[in-house]
Amino acid sequence: MSDLDPHFAAIAVDRAGHELRRGRPVLLTLGQGAAQAPAQAQAQAQAQALVLSSETLTEAALARYAGPGAEAALVLTAARAAVLHVGPTGYDPILLPLADLPATADEKAALIRDLADASRDLAAPLRGPFTRLKAAPPQTARLAVKLAKTAFLLPSVVHIPLAAEAAIPAEVQAVAGEAVAAYDLAAAETLVPVSQARLPVADAEHARLYAFRPADGRQEHFALVIGEPDATKPVLVRLHSECFTGDLLGSLRCDCGEQLRGAVRTIGEAGAGILLYLAQEGRGIGLVNKLRAYQLQDQGFDTVEANQRLGFAADERWFLPAARMLRLLGFSSVRLLTNNPEKVKGLEACGIAVAERVPHKFPPNAHNEAYLAAKRKKSGHYL
Repeated sequence: MSDLDPHFAAIAVDRAGHELRRGRPVLLTLGQGAAQAPAQAQAQAQAQALVLSSETLTEAALARYAGPGAEAALVLTAARAAVLHVGPTGYDPILLPLADLPATADEKAALIRDLADASRDLAAPLRGPFTRLKAAPPQTARLAVKLAKTAFLLPSVVHIPLAAEAAIPAEVQAVAGEAVAAYDLAAAETLVPVSQARLPVADAEHARLYAFRPADGRQEHFALVIGEPDATKPVLVRLHSECFTGDLLGSLRCDCGEQLRGAVRTIGEAGAGILLYLAQEGRGIGLVNKLRAYQLQDQGFDTVEANQRLGFAADERWFLPAARMLRLLGFSSVRLLTNNPEKVKGLEACGIAVAERVPHKFPPNAHNEAYLAAKRKKSGHYL
């Protein structure tokens, strides 16, 4: 099988992501898929590179894999680099040569971890100046940031280019760059239903819960089908991204728990519909990074600014998993319960017709007023 077989590609990327989470290196290689890179980036492309997560970097790993002579660089997204007052290059990401970082060899790993994590900025506000590479980043660096995101790590890595003839340590796992590039698509397209059961819930006693699992074996997505929706008509649907803090703990910092329970109640009152419960915690950045974003919000940044200071986009979600689940359930047209115009656009871009946007909002409280205001002003939510 080719590395681009969706099942094998998804599994390979998942394994590589777990290596980064353990603080271990990954060998990122480029094959024919690199031809899809932008011309400027392709001209700078490295055939292969060792990659380490900045977040999980240890002094021992840095010394072992990025020692003297290695052309190692810290890779930051342009958004994160701007926070650190690193001048723009016209490219994203931005590379800072490790040899030029203002730290001794013993301090360098700690500095890299700090530079990657915006929640540590107040502890060390005066850092730099930093030397940046002004040339287009190699494609391996771009893909390494994406790989870190798939592992729900901070979007920053240590990038060590290797010559084609370089000896690769036996313990290092390799992953094809084209598999990383295709991961989101592969993970969505390989979703399959694996189990279902009748599940009476409050406000909707006639319901069934379906579980969908991707080929890499990661966390399942779920569909709560209420009543008997008619597939010949637009079905009432709510796309709900999981929120551990709001859905389970009743957090007042967001309105997620209210939206979840309110959606079930609305669909139950309508008689039929579907709630898709998507494994996209923190708008796709993961729970740990969401907690970091909360720290930044407590420092005075709004929800959009917090994500961007960490190096993420304001919203890292996409909606092909939802579209895939709806099609597997037999539906191609929806009435979408949402106040987020991007959900309408995203679902339609994935081939699902949105016949109507159904308003879905709840009163603010003292803890989430600023959060909701930022979503309205900066993300265009109808609140």
